[in-house]
Amino acid sequence: MSQSNFEKILLSAVEEGLSSLGDSSKNAIFFHLENSFKIKKEKIPSNLKEFKEALEGIFGPGATFLESMIMKSLYDKLGLDSKHAQNMDFLSCVNDAKWRIMPKGECTTE
Repeated sequence: MSQSNFEKILLSAVEEGLSSLGDSSKNAIFFHLENSFKIKKEKIPSNLKEFKEALEGIFGPGATFLESMIMKSLYDKLGLDSKHAQNMDFLSCVNDAKWRIMPKGECTTE
């Protein structure tokens, strides 16, 4: 799997995770991310740390719930078992999924 394909799947997982709040809320979050945090939706996969910080800025401790929804969706989309990742934070989980699914020479970390 290429880096580009992984990022597309990750963005799809982000959309699915945020959809757990409803489509109107998801769209409002994307609007807020772009206008308040300068993170465009399509740039989320290459700005994960900033995305995580923005979610925390918007939702405070509630961001953890959304992060777990995104992580579950990502692992499901990649066909990976997420049980061992339950004790990892959001960024570690994304990197774990990336390392597990991509050929070793193509994997870069953010």
